[in-house]
Amino acid sequence: MGIHFDEQKKIFHLSAKDASYAMEILKENYLVHLYWGKKVQAFGNSNPLQFLDRAFSGNPNKEDRTFSLDTTPQEYSQYGNTDFRKPAFQIQLENGSTITDLRYKSHEIKQGKEKLPGLPATYVENNQEAETLNILLEDPVAGLEVKLTYTVFADYNVITRSAAITNKGAENLKILRALSANVDFREADFDFIHLPGAWGKERQIERQALRPGLQGIESVRGASSHQHNPFIALARKNTTEDFGEVFAFNLVYSGNFLAQAEVDQFQNTRITIGINPFDFSWKLGPSDTFQTPEVVMTYSDQGLGEMSRTFHELYRNRLCRGSYRDKERPILINNWEATYFDFNAEKIEEIAVAGKELGIELFVLDDGWFGKRDNDTSSLGDWFVHEEKLPNGLKDLAERVETYDMNFGLWFEPEMISVDSDLYREHPDWCLHVPNRRKSESRNQLVLDFSREDVCEEIIKQVSAILSSVPISYVKWDMNRHMTEIGSALLPSDQQRETAHRYMLGLYKVMEEITTRFPNILFESCSGGGGRFDAGILYYMPQTWTSDNTDAISRLKIQYGTSLVYPIVSMGSHVSAVPNHQVHRITSIEMRGDVAMSGNLGYELDLTKLTGEEKEAVKEQTAFYKKHRKLIQFGDFYRLLSPFEGNETAWLFVNKEKTESLVFYFRVLAEPAAPLRSIRLKGLDAKKKYLVDNTEQVHGGDELAYVGLSVPHDIQGDFQSYVWHIKEV
Repeated sequence: MGIHFDEQKKIFHLSAKDASYAMEILKENYLVHLYWGKKVQAFGNSNPLQFLDRAFSGNPNKEDRTFSLDTTPQEYSQYGNTDFRKPAFQIQLENGSTITDLRYKSHEIKQGKEKLPGLPATYVENNQEAETLNILLEDPVAGLEVKLTYTVFADYNVITRSAAITNKGAENLKILRALSANVDFREADFDFIHLPGAWGKERQIERQALRPGLQGIESVRGASSHQHNPFIALARKNTTEDFGEVFAFNLVYSGNFLAQAEVDQFQNTRITIGINPFDFSWKLGPSDTFQTPEVVMTYSDQGLGEMSRTFHELYRNRLCRGSYRDKERPILINNWEATYFDFNAEKIEEIAVAGKELGIELFVLDDGWFGKRDNDTSSLGDWFVHEEKLPNGLKDLAERVETYDMNFGLWFEPEMISVDSDLYREHPDWCLHVPNRRKSESRNQLVLDFSREDVCEEIIKQVSAILSSVPISYVKWDMNRHMTEIGSALLPSDQQRETAHRYMLGLYKVMEEITTRFPNILFESCSGGGGRFDAGILYYMPQTWTSDNTDAISRLKIQYGTSLVYPIVSMGSHVSAVPNHQVHRITSIEMRGDVAMSGNLGYELDLTKLTGEEKEAVKEQTAFYKKHRKLIQFGDFYRLLSPFEGNETAWLFVNKEKTESLVFYFRVLAEPAAPLRSIRLKGLDAKKKYLVDNTEQVHGGDELAYVGLSVPHDIQGDFQSYVWHIKEV
């Protein structure tokens, strides 16, 4: 690991664990991209740049018709200076012009990694874990400096990037486009991978060939969204789970984003990723600095599986924080699908008693405990106890739950406000809105204006008052609508397009303050399920409710797709009642349990209505999960069979020592004359011997990898699952 600068050749060589990234100061101090891929020892005479006179590609220097920014791979592309591709960066000067000409000015190399002001980012615990390169670019005419920051990790094939834009002049600048990074590849023979979806159908895997022109994903919803996740990857055509190169990008941000590939006329590919420039601008006064979010760039030459495990380990260890980062997560029961808004203290206590008898460790009281909240039409913003439902208060209820040796958790939706609320009646201008325009509601609610400091402070005060007065060990932080009529009552007209990003900065400030004040509370984020499952939120809250859709069959694809980027320990996964409340499918409690145990296990149904047989099944599930949850939550994850490619799904977990593994197999529909299936395992030590519990047979690790385990032929019917426990002998 390290960063080396060759003074003679003007080449930067960044070395991560098994990857190299290189760039060069070229010609008249342009910073250009050379290489990203498998680690090389050094850059000798293999500089891949070639120059050719290309028609209709302008030349910064008329004396050299072979050099154009339109045909040169760049590190941070800009607008108006012979490059006709989409830029990473664009500003507007007070004279109305939008052209910049950034050139290399200086650089510094440091041990460790700096924090990003006001934004979530990966981190180090000691300076030996990483090295950071800051490259300063300048445009003296515009009075502009841009600092590009690159960090390489010693133990990961990861490079992180961000940009800081500073106005060094005497006049205001307006940022029109401030993406975090671009990478220019000198080829286009890639597949483009991303994770589209919808509410209840999040993070489905899509893979298609790159084509000439633009293709990309974005959110303009004020959140990273159910519809697209801020992740893209370029994979070689022959790349599979286990073989081939992949170049992956994940934005550590929770708001509007853009991630885009552009294939130009010469079959070069430009990747750009960052804050979405649509409906965005930022007024940059003299001496002001704008910081872009961080991009985590992961390289793998061992397929998508190795890419995912790199993301998983980095995010578990150097993105998530707090006391629960390394702790096993509790098994919970949430009352939402059991009662919805119709509950009282006695009903909650009944469910808690049933949960304790079944081995559950945490009770979570969901929506409806506050204000006058009997349905979804009122009370968001009034974070005080609903006395008609809970006449003895929330503290009394939490303490009653604790008498059953269960912890108590609580649902909040702090970013929202109901029109029918005391807070709205007192402060009707505290929501996002535009004067003289309708305030569109969704789920009967509006969005609080977190770009305002007074709003943020009020929410911090209200939420803190509850958390400091009630014995709470878990918080579910929900957000159930996207932004419309985005405007702020406090911002002047020339800064209204800053509102969406200022909202995110305010949200991060609120989350930082509350999670710091209450370090022993486990926070789980939620946005109508998985509508804000992103690396930005994971920095503050180490797990996320993966989807409101709790159907086991739907969850196979949702959890499989989520695992492409995000660690298993970050996924909330619950057993719910059947027929399922979202898709009305009936599956066995065994199948539901096996899918839910492939994440952070929980239950979301009325435990008091279970049959005796179902109660025994739940007892077995909770006992099994407690025995193996460290392996599931913190082990290495391998995808074996994809639900996107067939009728079967399989994955496994293996510990770091490769001494123990759990293999999960799922079949959706029964079929006549079905073939007999063997599953080849991954991640085990080929030289070790393993006992397979279900069969009492001993196999070599090589045998399990190349021959595999036979799926029992007596599994019959639709919606079936099977689990093997494997241990070294």
